[in-house]
Amino acid sequence: MTEQRNTVILTGASRGIGHATVQRFSDEGWRIITCSREDVPEHCKRNPNWSHHLPTDLSNTESVATFVSDVNDILGDQPAHALVNNAAVSPKTPYQERLGCLNGDLDRWREVFELNLFTPLLLARGFAGALGRGAKDSGGAIVNITSIAGHAIHPFAGSAYSTSKAALSALTREMAVEFATLGVRVNAVAPGEIETEMVGEEYEPLINRIPLHRMGKPEEVASCVYRLCTSDFGYVTGTEIFVTGGQHVY
Repeated sequence: MTEQRNTVILTGASRGIGHATVQRFSDEGWRIITCSREDVPEHCKRNPNWSHHLPTDLSNTESVATFVSDVNDILGDQPAHALVNNAAVSPKTPYQERLGCLNGDLDRWREVFELNLFTPLLLARGFAGALGRGAKDSGGAIVNITSIAGHAIHPFAGSAYSTSKAALSALTREMAVEFATLGVRVNAVAPGEIETEMVGEEYEPLINRIPLHRMGKPEEVASCVYRLCTSDFGYVTGTEIFVTGGQHVY
């Protein structure tokens, strides 16, 4: 009989932290099921562990429901061992300003909360059964990607994004209690300034507020996410780990 591999479901996989996290799980031999608005780069399609990628609009509840249904069909009666809620949005106004309390249409605020808060909740509910089976197998875990901006005022993260991430931190704690009845652990990772496509020259002054005096790498966030999904952290739930180079202590 072929040994069953662990399976991770991950959102926002096409670039940045999500893509680095896919690579880390693949390096560890996990089967990977992902979604994003975009297709994966061509060179990634040669990764045999990346078994399924489903283009999905996670800001649309019907599209989310379809993704959940399709993935559960793929899994069948097999378990899922981890869910990583990575996809998020931080839109700007037509004047390229971040959405704040005094500007921007409230419908845009609702769009931010739909993707950054409600979608992780819908996915966790939708995969609860599969994750529960994973818990009985070799452990089940959910990791929500929050942000340093959910804990302190950030110059480039608008109020809509920041408050949605703060809400996701609170949701993580609530989920940890309720999902514990299934044997599933729920934690969060809060990145700081990470070198991704979203970071520009305007971020350089922030390095002075980082004790390690550098930006982080997507791979460093991915390593933390991966470890939270393993037995190394088997007694850790309801926790948020800051991957900020110490920036959050200021």
